[in-house]
This record gives sequence, structure tokens and C-alpha cells, in this order.
Amino acid sequence: MRDQLVEWQWAHYPEGHTTRLNLIVHAITVPMFQGGFLILAATPILGWIGLFGLAAMVTAIIGQSRGHGVEPSKPIPFEGPLDVVSRLFIEQWITFPRFMLSGGFVRAWMRAAK
Repeated sequence: MRDQLVEWQWAHYPEGHTTRLNLIVHAITVPMFQGGFLILAATPILGWIGLFGLAAMVTAIIGQSRGHGVEPSKPIPFEGPLDVVSRLFIEQWITFPRFMLSGGFVRAWMRAAK
């Protein structure tokens, strides 16, 4: 796992989220991932149906990977399994919501129109 992951990811986030397609993909898939995680966490209560949460999480990550594929700046490669998991969770729960709330999403959307 990277040192200062939240700050590191935030510093690199705008350069990897510049196209409208990728922004739309993230606007749809981040809530999908979050909801999927919550459903998966409720598996002890929901039983096997909770596994649909895992499917939602995997679908969201595949969608985001495709969205990043249309970006001019490619994502920084992962440094191993712990880096994958930590970066994905931080992006879904902290960085993208912060990007939305700080106005970064709107700024990126407007820049993409030019």
C-alpha cells in the first residue's frame, strides 16, 4: 500500500478523469460499487442474495477500467494486490465523492466540452 494514499490519489485524480465518457461511467459505477459493497456486507443477513453485491462491485470496476481506457492519461500501474484493493476502495469511498463535492467533476465536464 502506498504511503499517504488519499493525498497521492487526490493529486493524480484530475489527470485521469478528463473525458465525458469516463466521468459518466464513474458517476454511474461509483454508487454501484458502494451499494454492492453494502449488500455484500449484509450477506450474513441476506444470505446468498448478498452475493449480488459482489457482482455489482466487479461490474463497477470493469466499467471504470473501460472508462479509464478512453483517457489520454493512462492510470498509474498497480504495485500488487494490496495496492489494487486499497486504491479501489479509497477511490470509491473518498476520492470520487470528494471530486464530486469539491466541484472537480463539474470543472472536468466543462473542460471536456472544449
